[in-house]
Parts: sequence; structure tokens; C-alpha cells
Amino acid sequence: MNADVFAHVGLAETHADLMRNIVSLRVSQDLFDDLSDNPADWNAAIALELATKPPLFSSAQPVLHRPFEEARWNDAIHYPFRHWMRSRYSDGSFGVWYGADSIETTVHETVHHWRSGLLRDAGFTRPGIRVERKVYRVRCDAALVDLRPAVAHVPALLDPADYGLTQQIGARLHREGHPGLVSRSARCEGDIHGVLNPGVLSDPRQVCFLTYTTTANGVAIEREPGRAWMNVDG
Repeated sequence: MNADVFAHVGLAETHADLMRNIVSLRVSQDLFDDLSDNPADWNAAIALELATKPPLFSSAQPVLHRPFEEARWNDAIHYPFRHWMRSRYSDGSFGVWYGADSIETTVHETVHHWRSGLLRDAGFTRPGIRVERKVYRVRCDAALVDLRPAVAHVPALLDPADYGLTQQIGARLHREGHPGLVSRSARCEGDIHGVLNPGVLSDPRQVCFLTYTTTANGVAIEREPGRAWMNVDG
């Protein structure tokens, strides 16, 4: 492993919300639409449900009583720790949870992996291919190994395709029991966080839905259906 990396790292005391961007469905069944034909009644029922539900997520170690809330924790936090896969900081022998400092950073990261991985591997490169995604805000409380100071000295940390060095770093941090790391994104100017211990993550909250559509020049992103929000070239 390149010794220059650990000669320049620090610790990032992190007590903040991180953005988690995952595949999901924008339109799902309304749980209250069988109660009334009036959408205002549905909204009132939702507001009542939110106002009277117990505060299950006020603790970092909640007791899960309801299937929808348990599903939220699984989708937003636990899935990568139960379904290991190769990534920038893992060779596939352990799970890494990835979050970012902003929704925009998650878009650049996920667009790259969607187009360069899944779509290209399957031979789908034409315009008009769509995928829907959901963004969660997840609390992180941990001292993360800060790789950002090392980026200027070891450019391989941000190599767009070769993960050899970063997988070695992830394996060492996992083996030594560190909760995770923070580094610059290889796709944009933002920061990415690779968390190795789900115990430092809590309080998942839905932020928004996104729709990605391939175009001739890249990917168009919508937050509201039919209204362009971002474009990622490439």
C-alpha cells in the first residue's frame, strides 16, 4: 500500500446528515386512498399519523415495531451491510455504505455507476432509458478517517476506474475496526463518505425522489416529474 496515503490522513469528527441515493419507485400505493375520494382527506390522515406515531427514530438504537419503518432502515442503512458487493472501497468481502455531502454529489456518483456499470454491461446505451431513485437523509456520528488531505499527494485515490489502491485502504480500515472514511468524490467537487459500521448511522428520513433519463449527451435528472433539474454530461 502507498505509505504516502496514511502520512497525510487525519480524522474528521462527523456529526451531520449524509445523503443516501438508492433505486426506488417514485409512485407507490397511497395507504389512505381507500378511506375517501378527497385527496385533502388523505393528507389529513397522513398528518394525523405522523403527529401521533411514537418517536422511534429519536434514539441511535431504536426498537422497530412497524414494517414500513423497518423497511426504511433496511433501504437507507442496512442493505449494503447485508448484500456485499465490489465498490471503490471494498473488494466484495465486506459491505460499505456510501453517503455524500449533498444530493448533487450523490447524483454525479450514481449516474456514473448506473451508466458505466449496469447499462453499459447490459448493452443499453440508447437515449430514453429511465430509472427512479429515492434520496434519504441519514445521520452519521463518528470519527471518520479523512483521506481528503492525501488526495493532492496520491492522485490514485480519485482514479476514475482503477480501485486497486482504494480497495486496499478500505480493507485495512475494515480489518482495524474503523467506522469509516471521508474523501473527495472522483466524479465532482463534493465529498463522499464510506461507512463500515452501521452502528454510527441513524434517523433515516426521505428527502426526495429523482428520475434519471439517458439522453444523447448524458443523463437528465428530474426532481419533479416533467421538470428538468440537473444534467450530467458524459
